[in-house]
Amino acid sequence: MNIIKNTLEGLTRQELLEWAGSKIYHRGEDYVRHVSQLSRTENGALAAWVSGSDRYATSVSRQDGGELHFDCSCPYDGWGPCKHVIAVLLAAIAQQQQNKAIPLLDPEDDLFILLFDDSEEWTGADNDDPDTYLTSGKDTQNRMADIASFLSGKSPEALLALVIDLANKYPGVARQIRDAAQLETGHIDKVIRALRKDILRLTAEEAWFDSWRGRGDLPDYSPIEQQFQMLLDSGYPDAVLTLGEVLWKEGKEQVEQSHDEGETAMAIAACLDVVLQALPLTSLMPSEQLLWLIRHGLEDEFDLLTNTDEILNDSRYTEVHWHEVATALEKQLAQTQPRPEDFQTTYHRTQFIRLLCDAYARSGQQQQVIPLLEQEADRTKDYQALVEALLETGEQDRARQWCIHGFNKTIRHAPGIARHLQQQLRQLAEETGQFDLAAAYWAESFFAQPSKENYVKLREAATKANSWPAVRDGILGFLQTGQRPIIGDQTQITWPLPEPEATVPKSGNLRAGSFPDHNALIEIALLEERHDDAIAHYQPLIKTQYRSWGIDQVLAQAVKASHPAISLQIWQSIVDRLIGQTKPKAYQEAATYLRQMRKVYQETHQPENWKGLITRLRTEHKAKRRLMEVLDMLEKS
Repeated sequence: MNIIKNTLEGLTRQELLEWAGSKIYHRGEDYVRHVSQLSRTENGALAAWVSGSDRYATSVSRQDGGELHFDCSCPYDGWGPCKHVIAVLLAAIAQQQQNKAIPLLDPEDDLFILLFDDSEEWTGADNDDPDTYLTSGKDTQNRMADIASFLSGKSPEALLALVIDLANKYPGVARQIRDAAQLETGHIDKVIRALRKDILRLTAEEAWFDSWRGRGDLPDYSPIEQQFQMLLDSGYPDAVLTLGEVLWKEGKEQVEQSHDEGETAMAIAACLDVVLQALPLTSLMPSEQLLWLIRHGLEDEFDLLTNTDEILNDSRYTEVHWHEVATALEKQLAQTQPRPEDFQTTYHRTQFIRLLCDAYARSGQQQQVIPLLEQEADRTKDYQALVEALLETGEQDRARQWCIHGFNKTIRHAPGIARHLQQQLRQLAEETGQFDLAAAYWAESFFAQPSKENYVKLREAATKANSWPAVRDGILGFLQTGQRPIIGDQTQITWPLPEPEATVPKSGNLRAGSFPDHNALIEIALLEERHDDAIAHYQPLIKTQYRSWGIDQVLAQAVKASHPAISLQIWQSIVDRLIGQTKPKAYQEAATYLRQMRKVYQETHQPENWKGLITRLRTEHKAKRRLMEVLDMLEKS
């Protein structure tokens, strides 16, 4: 029992509730009465049967690090324990509290064998591969050595009889033997034809899997992968590539229509990995091999081709080969007909241009990269790649001009790109010591998105530019009125920063109706430890719906020592709001704030107010059984 005590030591119902979540915990409570044969193992694991729609074998143990490890034969596939695990733990806690012994589980018992036995098992006679094992803790090499030892004692006649018997029982074995014989004699036409048929059959299947119920129908591509590998090992890489094309075309359609969690895509990718191994060994010219990979990579929307960089970086492909690739891609680009500039078209053209730039670089034609990127910049909007290429060659002024040009081209229809270029200009200003210009860009970021993070960055930059006091006044004025400081306007706050090279058009109050921005003013006041100002800015928000997510909690946590009454007021409001949802999960969340309130009441010597709060909640919400349970656990903890 001491081992079990160690497993359950310090484990409370509250901890179980927080570990599993309210929903699973309460379901587990309902299943305690369905726990049978509660047992323990020598190393302290708990085991039991839990009955529901079926009977499930369930175990729980504590790892060396103190974490609970669990296993259950039910189909639940959530991120944490299932209700059966919670039921077993609650049953064990109840046994312990009643000083009842938990019996040792017999290693010969079905429950032990299902949960803890690590011996080998065959996967089943319906599997075409009889050499597949379910192993746990066994060394595969030792297992193969045992088989080899057994076979080595057989006569040729006995071995022949054994193989024929296996071929009769398992069609997969017969297929492998026939294919091996045809490959050995060079007659591979039938092998290729049969494998093509298998691919067409598999890719036509409907692929689906329901992880919640643990049921589905997924095509088994492992025989295809094995056949591809056998063809490659037998010296037929061209055949692998040909069949790979069939799988590529049909498999993409199947993946697109599948309803699983990526299992089908991963299975097809494993087969195509063999195709990639075969590619450099095919009869294609080296440049054609690279072009095959590049063109298929452009079509690979499901990430079916993996480890492509290993081939692209292979030293067997020389500058001459890459020059041929660049020439072919140039020709393809020239033949591309203009199309509407929608997102997909632009994205694919951008990827193509980047691949051509890579081919230039690998072929020793680096001087071609910047002209190509300049030619395509306004069409692909890939100004960033152009700017990075210019900076690599030390052309900072030219890079700055392209940043400004790109910003003006994208600010209306692609603001994300524009913001990135604006950040690049800010970085250039910092690198060249133009701290006032860098601060101006940080101010632009703050005006667009007032936040504590942008405020801190602006403060750092403006401090380097010796302009922080005036900048701070302008920023706080903006948060009060929504009016940005305007350079040279005497009616505005004096603004010491220069006009950025790339900036959005000024339009006065940018967000009508949202100023004063009390949320941002609270964050900044707390940052500067001006708690009285933070509370003053919070007061207008109490009766509005314009509070940012979490600002209540942030303020309450920050001022609990300096203004405990305010913190208690905020937490009380949150608790009442959560309880009003009448949801068990909301009750649990309310308990976290109640614990914080209890701590403040204790620190401020107000135990009677804490008791009064709990009494009020019990009186006002006595019909809410789940809430009463939460309050019970809260008072016991």
